[in-house]
Amino acid sequence: MRARFCENAPTFMMYRRSLFALALAITTLGLACSSGGSGSAGPAPSGTAQATQKEARKLVVYGWSEYIPDAVIQGFTKETGVTVLSETFSSNEEMLSKLLAGGTPYDLIQPSEYMVEALAKQNLLMELTPAAVPNLKNIDPNLRGLPHDPNYKYCAPYMAGTVGIVVNTEKVKDPVKGYKDVFQEKYKGRIVAVNDAREMVAWSLSTLGIGPNDITPETLDKAKPVLSEWVKFVKVFDSDSPKTALLNGDVDLGVVWSGEAAILYEKNKKFTFVLPDEGAHLYIDHLCIPSGAGNKTDAEKFINYVLRPEVSKLVSDKFPYLNPNIEARALLTEAQRQNPASYPPALMSNMKKASTFRDIGKISTDVDKLVTDLKAQN
Repeated sequence: MRARFCENAPTFMMYRRSLFALALAITTLGLACSSGGSGSAGPAPSGTAQATQKEARKLVVYGWSEYIPDAVIQGFTKETGVTVLSETFSSNEEMLSKLLAGGTPYDLIQPSEYMVEALAKQNLLMELTPAAVPNLKNIDPNLRGLPHDPNYKYCAPYMAGTVGIVVNTEKVKDPVKGYKDVFQEKYKGRIVAVNDAREMVAWSLSTLGIGPNDITPETLDKAKPVLSEWVKFVKVFDSDSPKTALLNGDVDLGVVWSGEAAILYEKNKKFTFVLPDEGAHLYIDHLCIPSGAGNKTDAEKFINYVLRPEVSKLVSDKFPYLNPNIEARALLTEAQRQNPASYPPALMSNMKKASTFRDIGKISTDVDKLVTDLKAQN
């Protein structure tokens, strides 16, 4: 399932140090793939050879683990003849590291909103051709004009969501309304939390009345004692499938991705979802074409295909996050639209004002180090 960070993932400081290396790698890869991703130079084939090349068209996608249903990939291949090859990552930082390392010339990537902003600032994303992705019109107007890519010049929203609290109401009887209610001594060893440094820092700051993007050395100093206590109470840090520990009865409380919470709610209504009183932010994952991609044409075809309402619905059926495609939402069942984790009423009624993570630059190194060090001490 979708995950956003790894504990020891490379940070954005590495990104800034390696821009030249990435530019060189991208240029090299772009030249190698200039003939529709064929990987070799020379005259264009003709006749049977040309037909064979057309049949062998490939699209290399680098995305979140367990996030693109097989039915979507198979449908695209059946319609276009393009073979989709996929690799997966479990954090934005892991994806960034792989891009910097070069090697595989990816045609599509799935960065989250703050990573879109960071990549766009450095001209590391190709612009979309508007005429090639007319289905962008299906995106919810409430998700337009956001700071990371205001006009969707570079990327198309794929899925969205938030982080919230899951409570096993058969085991936890006291009211749980926010982070402070979760991270208590009485729940020590009964909590699963996503393995995400940026998220954890944001949660702790929210209990202090500080916004998720107000990250400075001073605010990190304020967050440190809060997090120092919290990490002692967590039994499992898991970004890939935090629902598993809850389903297995290993823990009774979770701070997890909303899509994971939605699956839990579908399986058993004893799992309730709570948007923290302290506040929650919105995350948005995208489909983008990195600079140096060898097959932009088919990448845009894939983006437009996924944005078809009936195709986007297939994603929601498998992974019940908040679907940014309002035409796809209309095809969902009433039960799907009423899932309180997929579509939290408080968030849906105020989505335009929901905060999102911004690119925080090199201080992300300090965020990662703070959380990594605190976990190592416990």
